[in-house]
Amino acid sequence: MLQINDTIISLDLFDEKFVCDLASCKGECCIEGDAGAPLEYVEIKIIEELLPVIWDDLTDASKEVIKKQGVYYIDEDEEPVTSIVNGAECVFTYTDENGICKCAIEKAFREGKTDFYKPISCHLYPVRLQKYNEFTAVNYHRWKICNCARSLGSELNVPVYRFLKEPLIRRFGAEWYNQLAIAAGELKKQQ
Repeated sequence: MLQINDTIISLDLFDEKFVCDLASCKGECCIEGDAGAPLEYVEIKIIEELLPVIWDDLTDASKEVIKKQGVYYIDEDEEPVTSIVNGAECVFTYTDENGICKCAIEKAFREGKTDFYKPISCHLYPVRLQKYNEFTAVNYHRWKICNCARSLGSELNVPVYRFLKEPLIRRFGAEWYNQLAIAAGELKKQQ
């Protein structure tokens, strides 16, 4: 483990290799699982305000879930997560012309309709954050549906922390990321 400010970082971020391979996995992380994606409370209001912008990109099933329960629910850990369809699929998922599941919120961002990229937990994946009283744990999450991302990451020799540079800076700031990169260099020297 490595500590930077009030974060405790798993060394897996340096050791594990990862590059999303949407052509292979087809965005399965958006439609698999047993709970929605973790949300920050501040994100809920942003997403609710975005609904008119993304509404036409959502499936009918997603629209029905949102009408009944809203954009989120509280999971078994008492944390807010995105609402899901049929116990698995995120309500913000749409399928593109190539059969790849993608995020309607991110689509709106890429089209310049919002300055909100998507929930930070989605942007950070395969990193998951666990908040404690005095610190936040920054952990690598291993999920079998991402085997192709681990393979591509190994082929390209891209460690998790480099693949996630943009979302890590978005969440923790450039100075934090610079410290992370320095630590990565020091750890590499020790190997």
